[in-house]
Amino acid sequence: MQILVISDIHANYEALEAILADAGQVDETWCLGDLVGYGPDPNLCIELIRERPNLTCLLGNHDVALLGRMSLATFNGDARRSLDLHARVVTADNIDFLRSMTDDVLTRGEVTLAHGSPRDPTWEYILNTLSARLNFDYFDTPYCFVGHAHLQCTFRLDEERNRVLMEVPQPGDVMKMKPRAIFNPGSAGQPRDRDPRAAYAIYDSEARTWEPRRVKYEISAVQARIRELGMPEKHAVRLAEGW
Repeated sequence: MQILVISDIHANYEALEAILADAGQVDETWCLGDLVGYGPDPNLCIELIRERPNLTCLLGNHDVALLGRMSLATFNGDARRSLDLHARVVTADNIDFLRSMTDDVLTRGEVTLAHGSPRDPTWEYILNTLSARLNFDYFDTPYCFVGHAHLQCTFRLDEERNRVLMEVPQPGDVMKMKPRAIFNPGSAGQPRDRDPRAAYAIYDSEARTWEPRRVKYEISAVQARIRELGMPEKHAVRLAEGW
C-alpha cells in the first residue's frame, strides 16, 4: 500500500494543500502530530486532515498543550503566543477530533509510530545518532516513524557493528528499507533543515520503500496571514529560511 507520512503541519494550510496535491492518491495517511502551533490556520489544517480516508493521526506536543494537558510554561514565549491564539479560535468539533487521538506510541504493521520518539512520544527529539541509539531499545518493530525534529532524515542501526548511521536522503530518491531504522518525513509546515519546501514521505508497505519528498508552496501567503493576525514575526521569517 502507498501511505502518505506527514508530520508537524503547524497550522500551515498552504503547505498542507501543496503536499496533498503532490502526493496524489494514496491508500492511507499517517500523521505524526503537531497540527497546530506557529501557523495562522489551525482549523483549516485540522479539517483537511480529518477528511483523509484511512487516517491514523497522533497528537504532538503542541496539540497536547492546546488541549490543556501540558503546561504552556514548557514552551518559549513566541510558541506560547501562537498557542494562546489557537486556543481562542479552534472550533469545538476540531477540539473533539484532537481529543479522540492519542499522544502515545502506535503500531501499524511493521512500523512503530511516535511524534517525538518511542522512548518519550510527546517531547523527546531524535536529532543525532546518540538519541537514535537510545531509542532502538524502545521499539520491537523493524521500523519506527517519528516527527517533532523538523528534519527529513533516517537513522539506521548496524547491529553487526553496533553503530547507528544518520542519513539525509535526497528528495525523490526511493530508499529500500532495511531493518532496523528510524525515519523522519520532515516538517510539512515549518522545516528546519535549511530547505523551506514542505516535507513529507511516501511509504510503500508491500515493497518496503521510503520516498522522502519536498514540494514548493506559497510561503509569502502564509507569512502575510501570520502578520495579519499579529502572530510572532519570527514564525513568518523562518518559513522562508527553513530554519
